[in-house]
Amino acid sequence: MNTLGIYVQVPFCQTKCTYCNFHTGVVSSARFAPYVQCVCEEIARHQEFYAAAGVDLPAGIADAVVDTIYIGGGTPSLLDAGHLRQIVDAIRGNFVAKLTEVTLEADPETVTAEKAAAWVAAGINRVSFGVQSFSDEELKAAGRMHRRADVYRAAAILRRAGIANISFDLIAGLPKQTRGSWRESLDALVELGPEHVSVYLLEVDEGSRLGGEILRGGKRYSAGDVPRDDDMAEFYETACLVLEAAGYQHYEISNWARPGFASRHNLKYWRREPYLGFGAGAHSFSGTERWANAHDAARYVNAVMAGRLPVEQHERLTREGALEEELFLGLRQLEGIDVARIEREYGVQLDSRFARLTSAGLIEREGSLVRLAPGRVSVSNEVFVELMK
Repeated sequence: MNTLGIYVQVPFCQTKCTYCNFHTGVVSSARFAPYVQCVCEEIARHQEFYAAAGVDLPAGIADAVVDTIYIGGGTPSLLDAGHLRQIVDAIRGNFVAKLTEVTLEADPETVTAEKAAAWVAAGINRVSFGVQSFSDEELKAAGRMHRRADVYRAAAILRRAGIANISFDLIAGLPKQTRGSWRESLDALVELGPEHVSVYLLEVDEGSRLGGEILRGGKRYSAGDVPRDDDMAEFYETACLVLEAAGYQHYEISNWARPGFASRHNLKYWRREPYLGFGAGAHSFSGTERWANAHDAARYVNAVMAGRLPVEQHERLTREGALEEELFLGLRQLEGIDVARIEREYGVQLDSRFARLTSAGLIEREGSLVRLAPGRVSVSNEVFVELMK
């Protein structure tokens, strides 16, 4: 059975976090309903829109069964529960759907008992929390709206509503973070026992206010209180040890799960399985092409209302490009990649690419499987750069 994942982008937030480099905005809630209506319009007319934009949708995708939905952002939990139901119903009405995992990204302070009950009624069975830290000092410095107590309150509400699959995000490297406060965040997470955990290192680039300030050597946004790179690497290694001891399986560089709770939707990204994205800035992958909608929400709404899809990026993958994705995305998974399959499908020999990395102790090979070597996950970017040479 061909399966398909669907991602829906909701680019609205209550405030812009200092570290955020996403294309999101703080807007009036009056703009939510028109945006949702346009997302549903795009879902209903996606084949027509793709054809007009020059996207060739393979027949296998048109016949595929949608088994996962991921509603991300931004902060999609800001939407009324009726808006979220409208989106899920639009997907059910325009695709063959046998949903096993429907994820909603949520910020802890936006969760209420009424919302949680309505989310469950709409078919949402997984919630991904942007916790980032359990330290109020770090949350305040990062511009987050919630505090430690909100996470405990919201998690309890979700459990009472029947949500049995919860994911927590943490960020290693936030301003004012210390070895002690990081361990406290990890311990609090383990205490609450989410089924899934994502740990990300702070990204420093011009795309965020904090990143730009760090690069300029300034002090605003607590830029002077950001841990050193070596400290962030240590925090990541600590997370690996703590989460493993708590029974979480490390299945992707940034992700851990209890047995049976790996993100089914996100695995599609790393396994290069097809997914369609709807909404401003949403990305799609058909197996042979990648495309993305315009990031600006107003431009997106205006285009859909005018009967067209504002495709901002469109790439037909070359054989070499697809091969590089197989290696890069495949090695992000701790189980590794099946080299024999890749060599067979792409008509290549990869021994020379892996030899220098194997001799350097960065990767290990077991039969046809190649994976990052134990203890080398924290330097995975160096491995990927070397592999692509």
